[in-house]
Amino acid sequence: MNQHLDPYDADRPLRLACACGQHASAAEHDAVAAETDAVSTLRARSEESEFEERSRNFIEATLIKALFPQDAVRRSFLKAVGRRTAQAAIASALPVGALASLQAMAQERAPLEKRDLKIGFIPITCATPLIVAHALGFYQREGLNVEVIRTAGWALIRDKMLNKEYDATHFLSPMPLAISLGLGSTAVPMRVATIQNTNGQAITLSRRHRDRRDPRQWKGFRFAVPFEFSIHNFLLRYYVAEAGLDPDTDIQIRVVPPPEMVANLRAGNLDGFLGPDPFNQRAVFEEAGFIHLLTKELWDGHPCCAFGTSAEFIQQNPNTFAALFRAVLTAAAMAREARNRELIARVISPQAYLNQPEVVVSQVLTGRFADGLGRVRNVPNRIDFDPIPWHSMAIWMLTQMKRWGYIRGDVNYRQIAERVFLLTDARRHMAALGQRPPARDPSFTLMGRRFDPDRADAYLNSFPIRRH
Repeated sequence: MNQHLDPYDADRPLRLACACGQHASAAEHDAVAAETDAVSTLRARSEESEFEERSRNFIEATLIKALFPQDAVRRSFLKAVGRRTAQAAIASALPVGALASLQAMAQERAPLEKRDLKIGFIPITCATPLIVAHALGFYQREGLNVEVIRTAGWALIRDKMLNKEYDATHFLSPMPLAISLGLGSTAVPMRVATIQNTNGQAITLSRRHRDRRDPRQWKGFRFAVPFEFSIHNFLLRYYVAEAGLDPDTDIQIRVVPPPEMVANLRAGNLDGFLGPDPFNQRAVFEEAGFIHLLTKELWDGHPCCAFGTSAEFIQQNPNTFAALFRAVLTAAAMAREARNRELIARVISPQAYLNQPEVVVSQVLTGRFADGLGRVRNVPNRIDFDPIPWHSMAIWMLTQMKRWGYIRGDVNYRQIAERVFLLTDARRHMAALGQRPPARDPSFTLMGRRFDPDRADAYLNSFPIRRH
């Protein structure tokens, strides 16, 4: 990727080197120190959380909390003596059955088939769990040496997975379905281990359209989405079609890499985009656009990105895949906690990851943000990191692929969803980490239409604007 696309990388005034002599300026020294402090704090929280989660999972009646019922006392104890010493001390009070469970948990970690791994990611907030797992050492704790690689666009992500240059990757959640079906590429079976994020997208319009908020007025508009097989494309099409516009004839939809969306909006090449954050917020920050709506207003809890790999990699490296699964699930659990969001923004904003102003990323993760229309909004679940790859989500994506002509003929929605989205594996690994997924696939509604995954074709045929 061209590192000079970001205007905040260029034309900075020269300053004297910092006191330690390792940085170009005092400001850079302070930024590195702040990032280091954030990583240290998050690691400490992770160790405390991990200890309590395993206690809940393996120790009867949450013995750790029974021994230290007050949060402040419990935290002080863990901080003072360290996690391992605390475990040894508490172990003396455990029943034999609990000790056996802990020992079994340690022994079930089978030898890794492959330790050195390459994982691709697009520099957007959707990649937060994959990045956090790297920054906080969760991969290392699983015995893995992982290189996370910033990648320029989704077509390149797909190609590098097909060419086996990446072992696993940050996907748009419809991509593994499309690749498995041979849509737009050679058919290669792919698998979704976790959803990376839910919500976290928006429709952003150019400032010149502040008085054209009604989508019925958008005939002739030029929009960008990050990829054809993306939730962004499907939600934009859904939204304008509900307003009576045909997305194939009444508007233009172009594929534009997310890092290039704001520049194209500012230059007048686009009227708007339905894209990932932080670029919606970046458009506001640069006064190039305003947030028309958050996609959670269309479908609250919708999936966006996913973590996945090929079926072949899983078959050849089952223990390595399980270790990756655990690392990413642990990171997702940390990212879901509101108290961690500002620290995570500090960790993922630097050049090695998102290369964005921290204030922009923080507004996205905390949900307190300027919308470009003169308002400061507070939407705590603007983005979330619920990792469960529900089959109903995959089935909905498949209905939209068929609706717009990407898939022809009969589709066995349930079979494809169950093959590609590894729901059973996710539940099993979450349970082992002390995380509790809901027992049932949730139902959901988009713009007033309830989706029933068991009546997918009836749902599809209810739309007056469609290609099939």
